[in-house]
Amino acid sequence: MARKKCPECKSGSPAWMSTFSDMNSLLMTFFIALVAMSTLSPGKFQQVSVGIQTAFKTTPPGVLVGGKSLSQEPLVTSNAGVRQEVLHISANPKYKGKITIKETDKGLLVELHNMAFFKPNSAELTSEAKQLLAQIGIAIVEHSTNPLWVYGYTTDLPLPKDSIYPSKWHLSSARAASVVWFFVHELKNTRANEEVVKVMNGQFDPNYWYNPSRFVAIGLADVPMKKELESKSVVVEQKLQALRQEYASGQINYEQLSGEASALNSQLKKITLNVRDSYRRVDILVRRQGE
Repeated sequence: MARKKCPECKSGSPAWMSTFSDMNSLLMTFFIALVAMSTLSPGKFQQVSVGIQTAFKTTPPGVLVGGKSLSQEPLVTSNAGVRQEVLHISANPKYKGKITIKETDKGLLVELHNMAFFKPNSAELTSEAKQLLAQIGIAIVEHSTNPLWVYGYTTDLPLPKDSIYPSKWHLSSARAASVVWFFVHELKNTRANEEVVKVMNGQFDPNYWYNPSRFVAIGLADVPMKKELESKSVVVEQKLQALRQEYASGQINYEQLSGEASALNSQLKKITLNVRDSYRRVDILVRRQGE
């Protein structure tokens, strides 16, 4: 009896093998990414998140489609973590009206104002300032990997003759440096003690978050304050000038000049005091990545 001839096998892999191999490759890549993020970096995590979200859209990023690389993404402004943490602190009645958040072309600007951050004509931080800076520092430093620029200011009032600072530039720079020093030394050591268990388990690395290379201290002296004061007082100055001209031309008498000028000078003084008070401040700019 003749045996049936075995059908000839087709060359190459079965059709299902390609799909199975692709799935294995994707799974392996995914798990490698998870292992790589075992020590969590919010910046890297957000880049992966952006990539995964974009991959499920109709046009994934890439060279052929002209998309942006993930490293070019402005991670700070799209990261709700920093903003939400700072807003949570500002909701505290103790700090009402003392914290302002602004989006700028350079990044997220956190303005701390309307309180005595430093002792008079000094760069020494007050205890009240350290309490607020500790909370703001944790929110900003530990929720982003971005560069942090700290700005220091002075008012237009002259420095005392016995001041150790030769100019307002020196004082404002020292104030910005005091805030940076507080972050990278005092707050860093405090956080290391508070999170000692996480530090021992490798879940929290103070040296990574409070790396001095992230910080830049910038002194702006009284230049921004004078610019703001000039812009806000220009209308009152113009009214005073017009009033003097009216008196010189005989349109008003001396009593009218004195009464109206007194009211305008009081208004000018109030503007000056308000602007001076607003520059009892510290600004922290969370710079965009890659800039």
